[in-house]
Amino acid sequence: MGKKKLLIVESPAKAKTIQRYLGKDFTVKASMGHIRDLPVKDFGVDIEKDFKPKYTTIKGKQKIVKEIKEAAKKADEIYLATDPDREGEAISWHISELLKRIKKDGIYRVRFHEITKKAIKEAIEKADSIDKNKVDAQQARRILDRIVGYSISPLLSRRFKKALSAGRVQSVALRLICDREEEIRTFKPKEYWTIEALFEKERKQLPAKLFSVDGKKLGKFDIPDEKKAKELIERAKKGQEFTVTSVEKKERKRKPYPPFITSTLQQEASKKFGFPAKLTMQIAQQLYEGIDIGSDRVGLITYMRTDSTRVSDEAVKEARKLISQKLGKEYLPQKPISYEAKTPKSSQDAHEAIRPTSAGNTPESVKQYLTPEQFKLYDLIWKRFIASQMKDAVFNTVAATMENNSVAFKATGSTIKFPGFMEIYPINVEEKILPEINEGEKLKLKEIKGVQHFTEPPPRYTEGTLVKSLEEEGVGRPSTYASIISNIIQRGYVEKEKQKLKPTELGEFINGLLKKLFSKIVDIKFTANIEEELDKIEDGKKEWKELLKEFYFGDFKNVLEEAQKNLKELKGEPIGKKCPECGGELLKIYGRYGSFISCSNYPDCKYKENGKKEDEKTGEKCPECGGELVIKRGRFGKFIACSNYPDCKYTANVTYGKCPECGEGEIVERRSKRGRTFYGCSRYPDCKYVSNKLPEPVEKQ
Repeated sequence: MGKKKLLIVESPAKAKTIQRYLGKDFTVKASMGHIRDLPVKDFGVDIEKDFKPKYTTIKGKQKIVKEIKEAAKKADEIYLATDPDREGEAISWHISELLKRIKKDGIYRVRFHEITKKAIKEAIEKADSIDKNKVDAQQARRILDRIVGYSISPLLSRRFKKALSAGRVQSVALRLICDREEEIRTFKPKEYWTIEALFEKERKQLPAKLFSVDGKKLGKFDIPDEKKAKELIERAKKGQEFTVTSVEKKERKRKPYPPFITSTLQQEASKKFGFPAKLTMQIAQQLYEGIDIGSDRVGLITYMRTDSTRVSDEAVKEARKLISQKLGKEYLPQKPISYEAKTPKSSQDAHEAIRPTSAGNTPESVKQYLTPEQFKLYDLIWKRFIASQMKDAVFNTVAATMENNSVAFKATGSTIKFPGFMEIYPINVEEKILPEINEGEKLKLKEIKGVQHFTEPPPRYTEGTLVKSLEEEGVGRPSTYASIISNIIQRGYVEKEKQKLKPTELGEFINGLLKKLFSKIVDIKFTANIEEELDKIEDGKKEWKELLKEFYFGDFKNVLEEAQKNLKELKGEPIGKKCPECGGELLKIYGRYGSFISCSNYPDCKYKENGKKEDEKTGEKCPECGGELVIKRGRFGKFIACSNYPDCKYTANVTYGKCPECGEGEIVERRSKRGRTFYGCSRYPDCKYVSNKLPEPVEKQ
């Protein structure tokens, strides 16, 4: 009789998939994530004893711990097969610490990056020990976050009578969003003009733009106003015939994109489907852990928390074989393409890029087994990976310059010569065909006009662009982006407006407080440096307690004490107005039931007013009383109401066009129980259409 073996993973879905691969010798149990953590209601860190953490069993996990212990007593060998990252390593370490009392040896660590029969069996054969450096890095991060959260959050809550929270990394994300909002608010548009012309050759039209004057190339703001534009237009009109002075024909190549890493997958899913980062990771987790495909259960993608673009030789060979068979050898590069990590700050090169576990599992072949959202994401991952091993796309480009009276116009055109990787992974390319022209030809100027432009403020972040910015700044890690964004939305610091992240009044207040009292905590470079220090711990180049000492005793303790003093004096946020009763400074106060305006001379002066922003006007009249209709925001999103409330109780939904599914109802904004904004049909439950982003408008029949 063979040895009895126990393998422990985090989730039941993963356990179900792996159990099918391993057979009767193995019992597979799920820990349901972490089983131990710092206590919820206590600080749980003894700073005076080298930051010793106090770990307790997570509430509700006692039954799972008991089941794992009982299974461990019956097992000859125990394999800890949690995720191959810091969090997974920490989960395995906590489980091993509990099981060491039962079994002193025979506990092994197993790491795999895809859930396939071959990968699982190979991982078990190569089983080794827990990586204590990774555990220490996770432990240092957890304690850092506990120190910041448990020091600052109660301080703010006690002072402002509201359950406020200030996480270490989420505060930096909030700062980015608030800083961008301030840029938008203070932005002053700058006027500039371009001059567009239409030339004619044998009844064919050739659009062009003014490119240079007197041999000098025009900059963006070199035509600042209408007066200058008219001068140049009149000058161009003096020479009705223009000479083609140059025609450049070139071949331009566009390389395929590398396969996805966590951040780029979140960005692309946000851009293409409007998926929040959290939803993208939930779906990716399902695809990784296993999907029932007929009588089999298959992990469709590799591990989805990675910042490495590396791909195994075996996977590359499989992709190249598929490309050759399905598309032909003309789409196959002579040599396999390798991708180097672009982020040396944080390259977890033990992981691969996110790719299908088998190129043969084409999206069409598995579509019937997937939900619509699962299919969208898998289709995206599969196509991106296959395309990454294909030839460059090739474009024919032409640039022609027409000149007269020292005024030169340029026309450009581009056509696809060879689609290359775009055959699998299409990108938006606008082809523009120019009529055949040659140097020395004369062209007639048919039309010319000036076009006024204004510079625009930077756009608000989407979830995708915020992830990109966090990654570029070195803040957070792939596994944290989704939870960071989810937290600041759920806490009411940020809201979504047409898929864009906008700080709420409360969010801007919190950000202002943190910048004033804890400037280093919300400093982007400081937070990025902490991430680099955590990487050093994982690489065995730094002691975890050393980082905590540097952080706490270096600055944080003094900053905290100073903040406590300053908070006592801080009554509220100045709004730049004087009290109409005593002339004192008016402050915005945040209390338990919302914000209000109060005099800084309180209690001597008791002047007070509602601090809420004015409702947005619709410009329409109430159909019931004739009052003005305004847009209000309630618990479940925006709605239209009468300004004469409570005398008139008329309300209506804010609508965004016809429902694309039933064509009868209107699209309305809704908010889930967790605070996430989504869009649905006003005819719900008769029509169950929902979407994470505004659908394309549907024309009325």
